[in-house]
Amino acid sequence: MNYKVEKAVLDSGVKIIFAVVEGADNHGNDEEWQTYRTKRIAELYDEYKDLDIHTDPILEGFNILHDNVGVKRRKNIPASENLIRLLVKRHEVFYINQAVDIYNLISLESRLALGAHNIDNVDGDVTLRFTDGTERYVPLGQTEPLPVAAHEYCYCDDSNEVLCRLEIRQVNKTAVDENASNIFYIVQGNAATPDELLTETAQSIIDTTTKYCGGTGRIVVPKVV
Repeated sequence: MNYKVEKAVLDSGVKIIFAVVEGADNHGNDEEWQTYRTKRIAELYDEYKDLDIHTDPILEGFNILHDNVGVKRRKNIPASENLIRLLVKRHEVFYINQAVDIYNLISLESRLALGAHNIDNVDGDVTLRFTDGTERYVPLGQTEPLPVAAHEYCYCDDSNEVLCRLEIRQVNKTAVDENASNIFYIVQGNAATPDELLTETAQSIIDTTTKYCGGTGRIVVPKVV
């Protein structure tokens, strides 16, 4: 499977690399991870409880990115901002499974927009591109397709199906459940994001996931098309 990105999407301000982990076992609930998780969640709550998100360059950078492509702010809260808001509101982040829990915590730490997808359910290649409105899109929690607006950057496979809309909504098709063993991770930033932060975050996903779930990992820089 290949990973690609349209030059026009990069020109809009998106920064993107991918992390891939293959051969993982996502059935566990490691005690060491749970201890570390509890400690970090408490620390991150203290870090973010009084944060004005719009003063943080990386978090606000996603809103500026949405402005650049004509996406309304109020209805499209960036993924990392939404995760921080949920943490501050609930003092916790919902546990889904270990692989998802790991990347959610790393998203909180890095403030980057992260997503995880089951490679085995992808048709062909993955391309980050602008939509034309013909794409099929069934977001998580929905059973019927929803319309996709034209000129939104989305991660799509070769069947013309959206795998992630913008960086805010993933889909049923490639959702990572306990049976997922081959996973690709979106590691997305914006114009305010240092390039090295994307690489460091992708490596952190690989190192942490392989530590607690096994498997092998690699960083993938997408081909510009």
